[in-house]
Amino acid sequence: MTPKEEMLDRMERDAAESGYHLCPDGELLDDLIDGLVQNEERYGHGACPCRIASGIEAYDADIVCPCEYRDVDVAEFGMCYCCLFVSAEVNEDPAKMGPIPERRPVEAQDAAMEALERKEAGAEPATPPAPGGKEELTVWRCKVCGYLAARPHAPPVCPICKAKADRFEPFVLGHP
Repeated sequence: MTPKEEMLDRMERDAAESGYHLCPDGELLDDLIDGLVQNEERYGHGACPCRIASGIEAYDADIVCPCEYRDVDVAEFGMCYCCLFVSAEVNEDPAKMGPIPERRPVEAQDAAMEALERKEAGAEPATPPAPGGKEELTVWRCKVCGYLAARPHAPPVCPICKAKADRFEPFVLGHP
């Protein structure tokens, strides 16, 4: 299987498991899968091809496909931001496809670009690597709104309430 076939298969499985369909526009679907493969080869993670990725996984975690915004976008607009995942209604009537507003906070985009600039300038990354060089997942809880995210590092900005990374704490089940 080629990387493109593997990516398509992975996205088809995810769509089916989530109750979604893949983009009904074959040409757009092909471009989106190509973009995901290219980003995975370039960055080591499949960042959304419709967004600017920093290439630093700690800052791109919210836009790794399927992104954190997919479910709310499909629920509200019938499709995700890039239109890779669509509802049954949009799948049956592709004329309902159209632009939707970007849900990713500007602060998250800015933090990712600042981290990329530091990296390119040879400066230390703002987010230290995980112990032992391994990316271990921690569940982070926003102390402002309660949003939970499982990642190696706290999100730079909460996608719900826009709180900064310092407002996140490790979440342990059974502890307030």
